[in-house]
Amino acid sequence: MKRASSTRLRRLLLALAPLLVPLLTLAPPAGAQAQKPQASPTPAPHDPADISSLLDPIAKKHDVPALAAVVVRGDGTIEMRGVAGVREAGKPAKVTIDDLFHLGSCTKAMTATLCAILVQDGTLTWDTALESVFPDDFARAGEPAGETKPANPAWKKVTLLDLLTHRSGMPTDLSKDRLWLRLWQFKGEPQEARELLLQGVLGYTPDSPPGTKFEYSNAGFAVAGHMAEVKAGEAWETLIQRKLFTPLGITSAGFGAPDGDDQPRGHQSDGTPVEPGPAADNPVAISPAGRVHMTLADWSKFVALHLRGAEGRLLASDPIKQDAFKTLHTPFPTDAAQPDDGYACGWIVTKRPWAAAKPGGSQRVLTHNGTNTMWHCVVWMAPDRDFAVLVACNRGGSAGAKATDEAAAQLIAEFGKRARAK
Repeated sequence: MKRASSTRLRRLLLALAPLLVPLLTLAPPAGAQAQKPQASPTPAPHDPADISSLLDPIAKKHDVPALAAVVVRGDGTIEMRGVAGVREAGKPAKVTIDDLFHLGSCTKAMTATLCAILVQDGTLTWDTALESVFPDDFARAGEPAGETKPANPAWKKVTLLDLLTHRSGMPTDLSKDRLWLRLWQFKGEPQEARELLLQGVLGYTPDSPPGTKFEYSNAGFAVAGHMAEVKAGEAWETLIQRKLFTPLGITSAGFGAPDGDDQPRGHQSDGTPVEPGPAADNPVAISPAGRVHMTLADWSKFVALHLRGAEGRLLASDPIKQDAFKTLHTPFPTDAAQPDDGYACGWIVTKRPWAAAKPGGSQRVLTHNGTNTMWHCVVWMAPDRDFAVLVACNRGGSAGAKATDEAAAQLIAEFGKRARAK
C-alpha cells in the first residue's frame, strides 16, 4: 500500500481478468431479494472444507512463505478455508488458520463503513466538508512556524464522500515538503499524526479540482478517518473497534504488522522477512487507509456484512442499515463508457461472467487488494451467487500478488465445482 497510485487500481482489474475465467453458475440464493433484516445472525453448524492442499502448490510455485484463504457466504458461513506454508521463511513454524494477516488497503472499506455508521447516527453526513470539521486549519493567516504551510482554500469544500471515493484531489505522493519523512519520524499519538498529515496536505494545491477526477490516495482515506475521529471525539483506532469490529464479533483486529513470536512475519518483495516494528508497516498516520490486521475468519465477518448489504438481506444485529449500502457500493465511474464500473467507498465495482447465478443474472462483483509491500491480500465478492473469496499471504511484490490472484481464481472455480456436486 505504500505510495499507491491510481494506475495500480486499474492494473488490478487487468491483471485478474485472465485468471478469473467464466465458470458454470448456480441457482440464486434463497431470499436474495428480501429487503427486511433477518432475525438470526447465527449460521447453521457447518464444517468448512479444508482447501489447504489446493493452496500449497500455489504457495510453492510463487515462493511465498504462507498463503491463507477463506470462502464465505453472506450469513457468515465459511464454506472453505485453508492455509499453507510457514510463518517466516527459513524457519519451521507452520502458519495456522488462526494467525493474523495484514490487510493493507482492504482497510479502506472498513473506514468507509465506519463513516457510514457515523452518518447513520448523525455524527457526519456524506456532504460534510473539510472546512466544517477543521475550521482552525483554514483560519490561519500568514506563514506558520515550522514546515507546515497555510491551508489552501481550494480544499474547503472537499466532502467526506469525495475522500472515500478518491475524487478529492488529495495527493498520491506525500514526499513534497518532506511530509512523508515527517510522518515516518513522528512519535506522538496516532490522532496527532493524522493532524500532521492533514496540515501537510492542506498546504498543497489539489492534484485535480476536488470532486472531478479519480486519483487513488491513501492520504484521502487518512483524512476521512481523521474527520471521523474529530467529530466523534474518539481516536479512529478506538472508534472502529467499538462501532464496527465489536458488533460484528471481530476480536483479533489490530493495527500495524502482526506482533509476537507466534505470528507470521511480513516479507519484502525479495523474500527477506521483516521483524515487527516501525519498519514493518506504513506510518501510523495512514492507518485508516491500510494498517489493519486480523485473522481471515474475522475478516470474513466484515466481508459477509457487505455481501449481505449487496444482497439486501442484512441481519437485525448488523451495525448498519440497508440504505447505507446504496452509497457504499455505488461506483463513481473511472470510464465514462462503462458507467456501472468504477470505485465505490473502498471497493472496486465491476463485472465478471462467473458472478452471475444464472444466464442473464447479475455479473456484478466488488473487489479490492491490499499490500504494504510486505504482505498481500485480495477479496472478490459475488452477491448474485452469495459468496466471497478472501486470500492473504505474507510476502509483498509480484510474488504475493500472483499467489493471491491465482489462489482466488482457483477457489472461485472450486466453489462452483463443489456447489454443482451437491
